[in-house]
Amino acid sequence: MSQAKPWLDSYPEGVPHVIDASQYVSLSHMLEDAFAQYASRVAFDCMGKRLTFKDLDTASQQFAAYLQSLGLSKGARVALMMPNVLQYPIALAGTLRAGYVVVNVNPLYTPRELAYQLKDSGAEVLVVLENFAHVFESIQSQTNVQHVVVTSVGEMMGFKGLIINWVIRHLKKVVPKWHLIGSCNFKNTLHKGSQSNWIRPDLQGDDIAFLQYTGGTTGVAKGAVLLHRNILANIFQIESWLEPGLRGKSIDQLVFVCALPLYHIFALTACCMFGIRSGGLNILVTNPKDIPGFIKLLRGLKQFHIFPAVNTLFNALMNHPSFTKINFSSLLVAIGGGMAVQKAAAERWLSLTGKPIAEGYGLSETSPVACCNTPLIDGFTGHIGLPLPGTDASIRDEAGQVLPYGESGEICIKGPQLMAGYWNRPEETIATMTSDGFLKTGDIGFMNQQGYVKIIDRKKDMILVSGFNVYPSEVEEVVAALPGVLECGVVGVPDENSGEAVKVFIVKRDDQLTEKAVNQHCKQQLTNYKRPKYIEFRSELPKNNVGKILRRELRIKS
Repeated sequence: MSQAKPWLDSYPEGVPHVIDASQYVSLSHMLEDAFAQYASRVAFDCMGKRLTFKDLDTASQQFAAYLQSLGLSKGARVALMMPNVLQYPIALAGTLRAGYVVVNVNPLYTPRELAYQLKDSGAEVLVVLENFAHVFESIQSQTNVQHVVVTSVGEMMGFKGLIINWVIRHLKKVVPKWHLIGSCNFKNTLHKGSQSNWIRPDLQGDDIAFLQYTGGTTGVAKGAVLLHRNILANIFQIESWLEPGLRGKSIDQLVFVCALPLYHIFALTACCMFGIRSGGLNILVTNPKDIPGFIKLLRGLKQFHIFPAVNTLFNALMNHPSFTKINFSSLLVAIGGGMAVQKAAAERWLSLTGKPIAEGYGLSETSPVACCNTPLIDGFTGHIGLPLPGTDASIRDEAGQVLPYGESGEICIKGPQLMAGYWNRPEETIATMTSDGFLKTGDIGFMNQQGYVKIIDRKKDMILVSGFNVYPSEVEEVVAALPGVLECGVVGVPDENSGEAVKVFIVKRDDQLTEKAVNQHCKQQLTNYKRPKYIEFRSELPKNNVGKILRRELRIKS
């Protein structure tokens, strides 16, 4: 057994211990290689409108030329504020090919949140969906943004897009009035770019590719500085990790169901960038909250192979009456990330689809994937798998000392996918790193002798009841196993007797579920101090942009 890195002995046969992404000096180099190699293939499909690799090559080069015509300096920041529409991969690839930095922005940001991120990043260009243009208008004067591109859901979809836009604007009425002097639409940028010369920038692996903002649930959001080589490394790590699941299978083109937002690091790397690298097809889901529409989309697909999602989305799909009509025979792997996959959800998914959920783990700071279960698992494992090739992981105590196998401490990660630091925050960068270059993740867990890592909980979410540690995820796992529970969130609330007490928020699947039934179930499964003292039923729980339940919001409102 490898003493320093026991997980290497647990790798599936043929998976390399390290990766080599040196064939590409930058993401732009990788993109152009894929565009040439897979020119005739369809790269993205949104609501039936298709974009081939050749189309993406042409349009992204035009967008790159447009950006360069603005006279921006190398490394200038371009903010993208869109859901999953065809304009996103075009603008993404175009920004990188122009030599600029992508700043992904959550379209649902409030004016305060948007102003903060645009100011902090120093973004000079903003590409925004018209539905959210009014938000930017309200704070435009507070930012450095000089150029605004406003697009619509249907802009790149031809005649069908005109109908889609009419429905969105006039029937659904979800486009508030806005007025931005000097803004242009997306097609206009492509036209301008086609009239300009694109100059291929001299990019290297150490140039910045993304400012990926994170940490909003722990305080002030920080921009994780992700270099071209960081994202390239993670793409190659994912590729080598999935290879055993593809071995021996005759698949002409990998099909990804991309329901997670592309502006989130999970979908950005695992779907968009890896999809392009592998010549795959990304089926873009613009509004995954429309579960009936999502189910209809899945039923209409001839095949799909890779399906990344979060626990709440798996749950929502399974609770739709038409879910069982979807054909999952072509699915190779469902990947769970963004939050813990609960055992009840994973086992139900396996029973309904015949395919397991392979849980993974990562952060914006790690581009994002650090650990993952292999695609060869046949059921729920309860852990986050093994560190990916080239990744080092250790469990450490408060003093930074590495703990023995089986002992719980903070999970620390090191590898080629690790960020360069936080944008303009050297003190925070130093605070989050160990002296030997590991990222302190803030997650509590342990590693067994085979190298498998198990997360217990977030460090900051731990509840202290009369001196005893209570991990919310453990209580959530127990409560979620109750048949009448759709989803739940657990937090600590002040208690005069015990310091803190456990409170659970529950969304019912069965209206007949009672507080008494929850109490009886928890009494059977949890020791006294871990049992919820307070139970509150809600119609919904607050979630972030990928569907992760926000315990911070629950604490504030409890």
